[in-house]
Amino acid sequence: MIPTVEWKEGAVRLLDQSRLPEHVEFVNCRDYRTVAMAIRELRVRGAPAIGVTAAMGVALGAQGIDTADYEAFVKAVGGICDHLAATRPTAVNLFWAIERMKRTLASLRGRAVMEVKRALIEESQRILDEDIAMNKAMGRHGAALVHDGHTILTHCNAGALATGGYGTALGVVRAAWEQGKKIRVIADETRPVLQGARLTAWELMQDKIPVTLITDNMAGSIMRQGLIHLCVVGADRIAANGDVANKIGTYSVAVLARAHGIPFYVAAPYSTIDLATSSGDRITIEQRNAEEVTSIHGSHPIAPLGVEVLNPAFDITPADLVTAIITERGVFKPYELATQFKHD
Repeated sequence: MIPTVEWKEGAVRLLDQSRLPEHVEFVNCRDYRTVAMAIRELRVRGAPAIGVTAAMGVALGAQGIDTADYEAFVKAVGGICDHLAATRPTAVNLFWAIERMKRTLASLRGRAVMEVKRALIEESQRILDEDIAMNKAMGRHGAALVHDGHTILTHCNAGALATGGYGTALGVVRAAWEQGKKIRVIADETRPVLQGARLTAWELMQDKIPVTLITDNMAGSIMRQGLIHLCVVGADRIAANGDVANKIGTYSVAVLARAHGIPFYVAAPYSTIDLATSSGDRITIEQRNAEEVTSIHGSHPIAPLGVEVLNPAFDITPADLVTAIITERGVFKPYELATQFKHD
């Protein structure tokens, strides 16, 4: 896969996902404000990818701070972190990555500022490398749940595009495919921004993994026909009790899966598990602009001018609708997460 995010020649280079699938283009961010804008405008999206990008944004911003005084440097980096943290409120990986960069900074107290700047770049690269490794481990664990001949329903995009590489939900698909299992994917289009249609279908086609695109409101009918064997989705935040925040429409898929006796799995790394948040009721849901709903890609109006719009970017799937959560450490019931990840 084409790298979603990378540090290249002193800039943060992003695959511009707002232009896919028509155009494969890149954004070269040369300051942290451009990184923040790219996150806010969905040029990069997906919880793990946002986390990696934010870490690189912190490192990038640090390079432009002109002081040799450590305390002044720390204060300036703190402002950069606050700016990046304000971009999107729901995906916990964003805050996890920023806090990790802050801890790295604190651990280097007393070092020369130039040394600290280099260390921040190195830490952001470690976060990227670890994300890819976790996704591959997650894929191996999840592939055991996928049998030869299975059809998997997924919602939104939780693939290489949403991560540092390989993917969470699509990492499970990739691992099963690499094991020689004859599988296929049904991808919900994922209104209103069409991440399933634009990104998941494109990504799977690049790997020549069989994929069929459906509109979101077809999922129940397809399940009733017995054409889906399991659902696998990603997550933007998982609360301590196992409630899952993911792209709007995920809850509906989980309800339909329960009604039809189909397993519903969530694939996510430890950086998505937020034990400080007790339940999904306490997760802030991002509200996005009306234009995403009233037009296609911002240029083709599909609703009357001035109509009132609701546009929550995410919903909460209660833990009791989740069959299991696939992580890099193994597959666990939602209620087991608080024990399995209590020291992270």
